[in-house]
Amino acid sequence: MTLYPGWFDADAQHALVAGLAPALRDAPPYRPLMPRTGKPWSILQTNMGPLGWLSGKEGYLYGSLNPQTGAPWPAIPEALLQLWSDLSGFPAPPECCLVNFYQGSKARMGLHQDRDEEALAAPVLSVSLGDTCVFRVGGFARSDQSKSFRLASGDVLAIAGPSRLRFHGVDRIIPASSQILEPLGAGGGRINLTLRRVTNPNL
Repeated sequence: MTLYPGWFDADAQHALVAGLAPALRDAPPYRPLMPRTGKPWSILQTNMGPLGWLSGKEGYLYGSLNPQTGAPWPAIPEALLQLWSDLSGFPAPPECCLVNFYQGSKARMGLHQDRDEEALAAPVLSVSLGDTCVFRVGGFARSDQSKSFRLASGDVLAIAGPSRLRFHGVDRIIPASSQILEPLGAGGGRINLTLRRVTNPNL
């Protein structure tokens, strides 16, 4: 894992938030359901790009249509495509930008692996916007020892190579640690943008 603290400076963060607004209007964040139990998540979620990552009673999968609207997902903003070009080292573009919206004291993400993609040789690039989070990283089994560190607005975390399948999650959000999301009318919180290549490219 490689952390790029402050990759997006304040001006770039504001521009990125402004660029997200049309996509969030076309594909408003919604509360997904856990597989099997159907229990709602503590976060809201949406997607951008040709494919969207979905969680529901049928399990985890990728789909080209928004299940809430029946429409294709909005395009990934150019600034995020440029980020992928700059940092991924992968010869094909991302196909999914998963948007996770954390708000309130109960918003968190348990330890998990990003393993639903065919293209596991491609990294996962994670962009933090808004309030700082306490991010936890473990090993290759859920029971392995883990440690936590903070991700602030503008930070980018690359999960690649041998660490691609490490367990990771979000313990909590630090309230009122950033005002970057105010233009979205979100009332604070954190948005995590996760860029992923899903299918293996035909090169």
